[in-house]
Amino acid sequence: MSDLLIGLLGALLATNQPAAVSNLVAQTTGLAISIPDPNDPVEKEYHKLTEDDDVALNEVDTWIRENNAFTEKGGGMSDAQLNSRIRERFAPVKKAYEDFLQRHPDHVRARLAYGSFLEDTRDEEGAVAQYEKAREIDPKNPAPWNQLANHYTHDGPIKKAFEYYAKAIELDPNEPLYYRNLGNSVFLFRKDAKEYYSIDEQAVFNKALDLLQHALKLDPNNFELATDVAKTYYGIRPVRTDEALGAWTNALLIAGSDVEREGVYIHLARFKLNADRFAEAHQHLDDVTNTIYAELKNRLLRNLAQRENKSDTNASSAKVETK
Repeated sequence: MSDLLIGLLGALLATNQPAAVSNLVAQTTGLAISIPDPNDPVEKEYHKLTEDDDVALNEVDTWIRENNAFTEKGGGMSDAQLNSRIRERFAPVKKAYEDFLQRHPDHVRARLAYGSFLEDTRDEEGAVAQYEKAREIDPKNPAPWNQLANHYTHDGPIKKAFEYYAKAIELDPNEPLYYRNLGNSVFLFRKDAKEYYSIDEQAVFNKALDLLQHALKLDPNNFELATDVAKTYYGIRPVRTDEALGAWTNALLIAGSDVEREGVYIHLARFKLNADRFAEAHQHLDDVTNTIYAELKNRLLRNLAQRENKSDTNASSAKVETK
C-alpha cells in the first residue's frame, strides 16, 4: 500500500477531514488541492442548490415523457402549456442560483453547476457567460475550459474547442474525459483538425486514436470509452481491420452485461464479414440472442449470405477459367 493511500486512510479518520486530506496530498505529491468542508454552511447551501437542480430536471424529464405518451394516444398538453409549466418549475431554481452567486460571486463550482443548468434549460448564452466567469475567477481550473470547449464543438469555432480541450488537459493531465472529448472532436472535425494541426488525414486519424487510447489507459474499465475507441475505426479509410478487431475485443473483455457483450459481437461480426472471414462472423452472430439486436442480426445475416454466395460464384468462375 502506498504512503499516500495509507495517509489518506488516516486522514479520513481525522476530525477535520478536508484539511487533513488536502495537507496530506500537498505533502506527498507537491500538489495543492482544496477539499471543500461539507459542514461549511456555504457548502451545504451549494449542495442543496445542486440537489434542487437535479430534482427539477428529473421532474421535467418525466413530464415530457409522460406528455409524449399521452399525445400519442390523442391527449396531452399543448407545447405552449407544457413549456409554460416547465418555465414555472425552473424559475425558483434559477433564482436560487442567482441569489447564491450574488452573495458568493467567486464560487466556481456553483457557476459551473449553474452553467450546466442553463445549458439543460436551453440558455446557451447564459451558460457560456457562467463558464467564462468561472474561468476568469480560477483560470487554473480545467473544468471551465472543458465546458467552453464543449460549447465550441456545437456552435464553433471548432478550432477554439481544440485549443480549450488542450488547455484542460494541460491543467489536469490525469482526467480521461478531456482526452476523450478532444479525441472525438479531432475525429469528427477532421478537416478543421488537418488545418489546425497542419497534418494529413491519416495523421488526424492517428491523433484521434492516440487521444482516445490515452483516455482509456487512464480509465481502463470504462466500456463506453472502449467502444468510442473501437467505433472510430468505422470512419478510417483505408480500413484497419486488425486494429479495429483488437479494439472491439478489448471492449468485449470489459463489457459488464450480456447486452453489452452481444452488442460487441454485432460489431465483430460486421468487421469480419467485410474482411471475408465468414465463419467467424457466423460464430459471433450465433452468440447474439437478445431481441433488441434482432433486426441488426438479421440484416447482417442477409449481407453475410450475399457475400458468401458472391464469393462462391467468384471461386467457381475462377475454377472454370483455369481449366
